[in-house]
Amino acid sequence: MNPVGLKAWAVGMLALVLIAVVGTWTVQDWRYGMKLAEQAGLHQADLAAISSAAAAQARVEQDKRLSLEQRLSASEQTHHKELTNAQRDQDRLRDRLATADVRLSVLLEDPTSCNAVPATTGAVGVVHGARRAQLDPAHAQRIVAITDAGDRGLIALKACQAYVRELNK
Repeated sequence: MNPVGLKAWAVGMLALVLIAVVGTWTVQDWRYGMKLAEQAGLHQADLAAISSAAAAQARVEQDKRLSLEQRLSASEQTHHKELTNAQRDQDRLRDRLATADVRLSVLLEDPTSCNAVPATTGAVGVVHGARRAQLDPAHAQRIVAITDAGDRGLIALKACQAYVRELNK
């Protein structure tokens, strides 16, 4: 072969090799692009599943919180009603004490007898002992105020216990 033909043949071969390399590269790029697209699709599906699971979990937690809030609201209403009733009863008792409609009294122990309750009941009333002392109305008011504070404390303690029980459910 002559040197010009050899050059032409070499250039032709080089062109074929370049075309083959470019063609291979294009095919590889196409395959790689398809794999990337497939992986992106799988990734999107995974993200959608994770997002769906997270949304479902958030709904469950929100439903739990809403249910707890409703139970606590009902408990709070009950607590408020008990406090209102106790306050009304205490106010009524205070009013009756102030108008002398009711008098507080205490049993006095008879030093000559060990038994303050008689063996037979009398027709007079519920009082068992004959010896009673009436309390001063001011002292009676203070006693009622103390029992009112005690009642409120017990109702508040009951409400706190109910609140903790609801939270621990």
